[in-house]
Amino acid sequence: MSNKNKGKTGIIYSTNPNYQHEEPVYQSTTLPPQQQDLRVWLERRGGGKVATVVKGFAGRESDLEDLGRLLKSKCGVGGTAKDAEIIVQGDHRDKVIGILTDLKYKVKKAGG
Repeated sequence: MSNKNKGKTGIIYSTNPNYQHEEPVYQSTTLPPQQQDLRVWLERRGGGKVATVVKGFAGRESDLEDLGRLLKSKCGVGGTAKDAEIIVQGDHRDKVIGILTDLKYKVKKAGG
């Protein structure tokens, strides 16, 4: 989605005089680590490159980015955090699971 359309819901005009526009509800709080149920996957990305993917994060985007930044710095690699997923370059499943377990997250290794 481009920035110029960000925040628009798609309603352009309504003939209903009693119409009340409702803003979309975003998750305003992040669940505590003990209530999170994360899965750590190993995926092959374009060009045959391997990436460790953490899925299942429930919370604010800023908290997801903070956790992603922590995982990337502890593993010493690059990556990204968006769309409720954290992607860490390379096969770092065991290290990521150890870090998340130390932070009291419920975490499981998933996939092949």
